[in-house]
Amino acid sequence: MEVDILEFRVPVDSNKTVFVWDIPPVLTHDQVYEQLFHVFSSFGPIYLLKVSPNAPLHPPGFYAIIKFYSAAHAATAQKVTDGCPLLQNSALKVKLSSKQTPHFSSGRNTPLSHARCLELANHCLGFNGWTCDIITLKELTNEEEGEDEEDEGGVRQRIRFGCMMKLSFPQHGVTTRGAAVVEESFTCTGPEVLLQRRCKLRRSVREKALVQAFSSVLLILLGNGKVMVELKQTSGQLEADETEDILQVNEFSLSECRADEEEAEDEDWDLTMS
Repeated sequence: MEVDILEFRVPVDSNKTVFVWDIPPVLTHDQVYEQLFHVFSSFGPIYLLKVSPNAPLHPPGFYAIIKFYSAAHAATAQKVTDGCPLLQNSALKVKLSSKQTPHFSSGRNTPLSHARCLELANHCLGFNGWTCDIITLKELTNEEEGEDEEDEGGVRQRIRFGCMMKLSFPQHGVTTRGAAVVEESFTCTGPEVLLQRRCKLRRSVREKALVQAFSSVLLILLGNGKVMVELKQTSGQLEADETEDILQVNEFSLSECRADEEEAEDEDWDLTMS
């Protein structure tokens, strides 16, 4: 039986990338994106679909790069769609990337963003296939820190929140935990600003803790369409009997959290096709 394993990490293997070209200019950019997504998402969950206009020296039209989480899904999509009239009865060329470029061979092991984790889990397991619960969420203080400093226009403050989340897959009998600490320094000009920053940081630390929990999860896709859930065995994995007051965490600044969310849109997707 064919088996494929998905991790909640940014896919970096070239064999998960499909390149589409010869897209005629009879449709707008948004229409091409919508129709390509409809076609290729039927083969499996997609991490990224990017549509771009052809280079100036080439005929008018578009090309697209589609990044799957699964190499098997990418291979099936390429075989089924290559040469088929997908858009306005135009036969498109669809090929797999064949060469590992520096972008994909950089060895990064980047966790998916919070939104991507939810998207992948819901696609493979359904909205009722997993649950998450807050074990602890609290503001952290450091007694060694001095008093808040006066800054131009207000008081310079630093706030930190820690969170531990429990992630469960009831139908598979699997449970894991994740934790994170997020902090931000800012100039406080009033109680409303402080309240807004605290609310934003509480939401951010919950999301980061859930991402950390998902990072230990493996989705095993079986050839018969069924999905199994397993956990990666790591030395830093949180055990169920650890006390709630202990946070084993990844620490982030709020600016790093924003950078993670924007990273996928800023990447260079220059690929070589087979």
